[in-house]
Amino acid sequence: MADTTWFAHPTALVDQPCEIGEGTKIWHFSHVMKGARIGRNCVFGQNVNIDGGVVIGNGVKVQNNVSIYSGLVIEDYVFLGPSCVLTNVTNPRSEINRHSLYETTIIRRGASVGANATIVCGIELGRYCFIGSGTVVVKGMVGVPARRIGWVSRHGLPLGQPDAEGVYTCPESGLRYREVEPGLLRCLDVDEEAELPAELRQGGRFYDEIVHGGRLKA
Repeated sequence: MADTTWFAHPTALVDQPCEIGEGTKIWHFSHVMKGARIGRNCVFGQNVNIDGGVVIGNGVKVQNNVSIYSGLVIEDYVFLGPSCVLTNVTNPRSEINRHSLYETTIIRRGASVGANATIVCGIELGRYCFIGSGTVVVKGMVGVPARRIGWVSRHGLPLGQPDAEGVYTCPESGLRYREVEPGLLRCLDVDEEAELPAELRQGGRFYDEIVHGGRLKA
């Protein structure tokens, strides 16, 4: 749309009034409904639906075939992988109207949700958490059932064993982390509410090279 500071593909549908931040891109066959609030520099892939009342922060990336329903609050720099599922009613029935009972789900800053993962409503995903592809998350626990297997850095890399002082180091960025209380990890070098410095925003090596020492064969 030439008269806006954001872009929508001609096949996208944007209902007004809504709020869309500067630099945001909305691609083929996506639908932004009236009352949605979207931040700056977001990218929405093909066939994404954003309900009215949804709040989305800055720098969010949503891959193809994702529906973001009323009740969702998505903070800055969240990544939603292709065809992941987000819900807003725990016990839906076609016959029962629960429009006034949508449950709030909060996805905190920098979190990543993998392809085909399912996030059952009424929970909070913590800052920079990494939900693996195909995982089901229910009331704060991951399932199918899955379990938490460790910590990851802000760069999405597994953190190995801590040193003698309890400090973990990201193998890609060198940023240091410490578990300040059971179940709560904090970065020691960069304010987690601040954007990363420019020199730390560009990946340079594949995941396999960093974690396994070389590219893995299929």
